[in-house]
Formats: sequence, C-alpha cells, structure tokens
Amino acid sequence: MNAVFTPLGIVLGLASGQLAKKIFDKLWGLVDDEEAPHPKHREVPFVKMLVALVIQGAIFRLVRGLVDHGSRHGWRKLTGAWPGEERPEPE
Repeated sequence: MNAVFTPLGIVLGLASGQLAKKIFDKLWGLVDDEEAPHPKHREVPFVKMLVALVIQGAIFRLVRGLVDHGSRHGWRKLTGAWPGEERPEPE
C-alpha cells in the first residue's frame, strides 16, 4: 500500500510547497513593500534576509507537515492502512 501512497505524497508535497510560497508572499507583503530578499540578491541587509528565510522556512515546514499528516489520515480512512510508521522510535 505504501507504493501507491508514495506518488500521491509526492504530488501533495509539491502542492503544499506552492501553497506555502503563496502564504509567505502574502505575509511578507504585510511586512515590506518590496519582494522578500533572496540569497542571490547582492544588496540586501543580512538581518532582513535572515528574517525572511526563517519565516519562509517555518511556513513551509508547517504547511508541508500539516498536508502530509492530513493526507496520511485520509489514506487510512480510505484504505484502513497507515502509510508510514505508527509512532517515533524511542531514543
């Protein structure tokens, strides 16, 4: 069953990345009138770039995690099988 879920997970992962980008762009528009700084930009204040990257990373990770976990729950409801591990490994 995991072999069938994997392509679905990849597609949803790509879609969640696009969604996270749109959320970040909207949020950054509230912070600054200019587009968010990127590492490729030469003349950008380091702190501004750092803040943008931290916010962007947090939004990406949050959206990706919620979509992944939600899709796994949906898969379980649909098929009765959980695609992945049941719980974290003990340390």
